[in-house]
Amino acid sequence: MVKVAHVQLCSCCGCLVSLADTYEKLLDVLNSIELVYCQTLADAREIPECDIALVEGSVCLDDHHSLEVAKEVREKAKIVVALGACAATGGVTRYCRGNQLSKPVHSSFSPLTEVIKVDLAIPGCPPSPEAIVSVITAALNGDMEYLQPFAELAENGSEACGCDVINKVVNKSLCMGCGTCASACPTRAIEMLDGRPNILKELCIKCGACSVQCPRIRFPELIEKIE
Repeated sequence: MVKVAHVQLCSCCGCLVSLADTYEKLLDVLNSIELVYCQTLADAREIPECDIALVEGSVCLDDHHSLEVAKEVREKAKIVVALGACAATGGVTRYCRGNQLSKPVHSSFSPLTEVIKVDLAIPGCPPSPEAIVSVITAALNGDMEYLQPFAELAENGSEACGCDVINKVVNKSLCMGCGTCASACPTRAIEMLDGRPNILKELCIKCGACSVQCPRIRFPELIEKIE
């Protein structure tokens, strides 16, 4: 049976709540795996060796324990999954970088994808229960075709920001004015002007939510088929 661990770093527990919100689907998943570590759902004090590690939250660079946990996960897990925006792209914890006035703390946070090698990344703040179940199921079935976009996000997710929407979509006349990027932005850094997104750089926190949700960026193979 596949051994799965859920590890929490610097986060709000929203991803764990989303995982638990799968209800009966979670039961189906739990029947197919062995949950060997989870601070909330399992009685385990140390992270054991496992097949899949779901890591929630970003890494506090000023906290040696947070860095050690991230390193330990990479050593003990065959597949590391960045669960949610904070682990995948930085999410709202990007606010803490540079000690902005909105949160005047001295800690600095980086997404898990910038600290260790991550195999898969599930976007969302929090990610939907359906997405979590689908990724776990695909991993159990070895469906690499389905997992490919999540692998690409794990490799390039830390660089995702509103600039992607401008450079990869708007500047190439591919934007269809759907407004998905603006709806996905957690800081309202995108406004729609004449049916096109306008990035407010002073508000953008480089969470990557817009580039992940943009249908033109997420599904380039569909553009090729249409053209």
